[in-house]
Amino acid sequence: MLVVYTDTAGEERLRAVFANVSAELVEPGWEERWREFHRPVWIGPLWVGPPWVEPPDDAVAIVVDPGRAFGTGSHPTTRLCLALLLELDRGSVLDIGCGSGVLSVAAAKLGFGPVVAIDRETAAVEAARRNARTNDVEIDVRRGDALAAELPGSDVAVANIDLASVEKLSGRLDVRVLVSAGYFHSRMPSIAGYVHRERRIDGGWAADRFERQ
Repeated sequence: MLVVYTDTAGEERLRAVFANVSAELVEPGWEERWREFHRPVWIGPLWVGPPWVEPPDDAVAIVVDPGRAFGTGSHPTTRLCLALLLELDRGSVLDIGCGSGVLSVAAAKLGFGPVVAIDRETAAVEAARRNARTNDVEIDVRRGDALAAELPGSDVAVANIDLASVEKLSGRLDVRVLVSAGYFHSRMPSIAGYVHRERRIDGGWAADRFERQ
């Protein structure tokens, strides 16, 4: 099933492509209703929430407005990556497929640095830069395809993307630790040159920690 918000012209285009199309009017304000689903979450000392909710005084607050990019902090893979980041030795970070920049912002808040974030989507780059400013942290946000662009060396790389892309990255990385996620726990990435050290699971999703051999 495909569900979209559109106008009359868009409905006509859909009917030209799909055999069965039904339409109904939506109440005013639908374009802001997604905010109802963007609620704060806690990962250890980290509080990740939207800008319209006041963070607690005792939290390491990560304020994220995803805009049109992926990443509010609530998805299991994001939570798993944040939990793993909390336990790593501090150093430089490369955030591959950064989306809204939630992992990059969290890394900077936790004392990692320098932090480089890369994404091929313009909306993601814009959101990550905006969220870096909101959280008053320094992040080098770059637009590029991590499977084609030259990637900087780093102590830690975080790749919350998809299994196929994670595996394609393995020969392109110059990092000490790789945290990967974005796939179900029934799958395990094959990462040449790295040893698997840890796996965490949440809601059927997995995140893994690899170390260079």
